[in-house]
Amino acid sequence: MTKEELQKVREWADREIAAAELPSAWYQLMKLREALDAILGGIGALPVIVSELSLEAPRPPARGHLRLVDTDQSDSARPE
Repeated sequence: MTKEELQKVREWADREIAAAELPSAWYQLMKLREALDAILGGIGALPVIVSELSLEAPRPPARGHLRLVDTDQSDSARPE
């Protein structure tokens, strides 16, 4: 969703809060509005976070394929 769409949802939530008749509906709408406020507040910081982080995880140096190695040297670990 875009910032503008989130702001429209928040405006809708404000209208619904004003018209809410049931306490449970009012409470749920308030939680929605608080969540939207947190998201909208964090959107401004998003470009900074994304620009500081690499989108790809670092890759290990290419050395061929990984293989499973049995490092247990005890006699009981080896099948006969």
